[in-house]
Amino acid sequence: MNNREEKTGTVSLIGKTNVGKSTLLNQLIEQKVSITSRKPQTTRQRLLGIKTTGKNQIIFVDTPGFHQGQKRALNKFMNKVALNSIQGVDIVLFVVDSLNFTEVDQYLLDQMPKDTDNVILVINKIDKILKKENLLPFMGNISKSYDFDALIPISALKGNNVKELEQEINSRLPLADHLYPRDQIADSSERFLASEIIREKCITRVGDEVPYRLTVIIDNFKEESRLVNIDATIYVEKNSQKGIVIGEQGKRLKAIGTAARKELEKMLDIKIMLRLWVKVKKNWTNDNNALNLMGYKVV
Repeated sequence: MNNREEKTGTVSLIGKTNVGKSTLLNQLIEQKVSITSRKPQTTRQRLLGIKTTGKNQIIFVDTPGFHQGQKRALNKFMNKVALNSIQGVDIVLFVVDSLNFTEVDQYLLDQMPKDTDNVILVINKIDKILKKENLLPFMGNISKSYDFDALIPISALKGNNVKELEQEINSRLPLADHLYPRDQIADSSERFLASEIIREKCITRVGDEVPYRLTVIIDNFKEESRLVNIDATIYVEKNSQKGIVIGEQGKRLKAIGTAARKELEKMLDIKIMLRLWVKVKKNWTNDNNALNLMGYKVV
């Protein structure tokens, strides 16, 4: 029984790839809890970000971007995670690109149960709109596709209207006891955080193909008195991809390790000893057994 009039609700962020869901989550939490990049399909798993303000606790669910046309097992897994996130939440943030509503957006919207309450249309990247007068007609056209409870244009990158979006969410939270301590901002382990940060630094430093064939496994995460020792393996699918990640005379791998170590030290507030290896696991993105071993729970 809730005796303190606390409000707690789960809020799922859904949308196609690269619409800025993870950037929006980080902006709402006011800390980095999800990795981001300009390349699509950066988020692969369901992530929770938690924000507690006063009597309100919002549990944000960040999901992989929904995409069509990809038939590999990893892509099917990501789409399944995205679609499942619509179920059993209190509020859905349906995120779209400003002035760019596509067939994929419509398909994803069609998957939404018609009795879903509290669906908020979030139109992101309004900072990129050159002709602002085009925004209202765009919002009106999308409104014909679904009976949204609210429509809010934002810029997740710049922070425009994000506070207004948060106020809209807070007004719709149900009465319920808080589920997490006030100071907790994520449900991810430090081990998972380390693998994601390393993967982010890889994604931003390699070409277009490699990010989709790359994953990171933490082999050892051991905290000593004032130091954390981390051993991690970066898996790719081909020898050519391995060469790209390592770079000439190992320079790219060193740069990846340095950037990851610095960010982890800042986030965890402790010195990090990070060692990286690169290995080839052929066709791992289309192998259910390999996906399970690498932490993607396909079955």
